Amino acid sequence: MTGLGFLIWMFVFDANDFVKQYEMYSKWRELQTERDYYLKNIESVKKDRAELLSSPELLEKFAREKYIMKRPSEDVFILVPQEEN
Repeated sequence: MTGLGFLIWMFVFDANDFVKQYEMYSKWRELQTERDYYLKNIESVKKDRAELLSSPELLEKFAREKYIMKRPSEDVFILVPQEEN
């Protein structure tokens, strides 16, 4: 009887009950997935950074395409495709 009472207490009333453990495990799996995603992205960013720092031409191209930067004497036109109705 005492053992049964202990198990009921552990599964239902305790601060670390079965439901809480399952929620924490699910959150841990989600964080592991995010960690893997970010580790892959870090490798990609490091490679891109090394390429950009090695060549001024690539750095200029990246700045123009990504951040729409320009030289003082240039005009920049951004073409946006029209939405279909």
